Amino acid sequence: MDKFAVIGLGRFGKQLARALTQTGAEVIAIDKDKRIIEQISNEVTVAVRMDSTDEDALRAQGIDKIDVAIVGIGLNFEANLLTTVVLKSIGVKHVCSRAERQLHGKILRRVGADEIIFPKDESAQRWSFKLRAPQISEKLDFAPGFCLAQYSAPESFNGKSIMDLNLRRKFQVNLIGLRRAEDVELAQNFVNVPMPETLIRTGDLLWLIGSDDSLAKLPNK
Repeated sequence: MDKFAVIGLGRFGKQLARALTQTGAEVIAIDKDKRIIEQISNEVTVAVRMDSTDEDALRAQGIDKIDVAIVGIGLNFEANLLTTVVLKSIGVKHVCSRAERQLHGKILRRVGADEIIFPKDESAQRWSFKLRAPQISEKLDFAPGFCLAQYSAPESFNGKSIMDLNLRRKFQVNLIGLRRAEDVELAQNFVNVPMPETLIRTGDLLWLIGSDDSLAKLPNK
């Protein structure tokens, strides 16, 4: 199970922490405001009042061992920037930092942020899915909790037929089409009616229909 830290619990941060927790993820919520921590303490795995620029405090909470940290600090760009730097310095593998302006996003990238979040353009719910399912490159919602998604076939799918993979039984998703990986030279690049004997290769783009929860469980290796 993935472990997340959401740092900065403004409107976006709180919504994201709640959305991730509702999917079953382990979430550590961090903010300097005692009132906010008290409000969210029963809705996440752990809620901690602390200074996110304090390296020792972050290590004490095990933040250096989590999978993904999301810096949701919005108004105080200096605190956002310093928190991003400290998170990368203690070894957090993947850091997503919030930016209110494109310039801030460029600066955060330069100091090590792996992804930039622009809350004005993307919702907390959409980011929750993106963090849970990085293997899904594109997503089109057509009903609450269900979507059409583009999925890059991992190495574990290489050389297996659609019958062998049995995606419907194993993952409760339906394959409706596939586009061959760019480095594969085949006469038909797009297969709009995949047959049971069709072989999948690493990097093929599979178009799948299913629930958000089912798609999030697809392997990425």
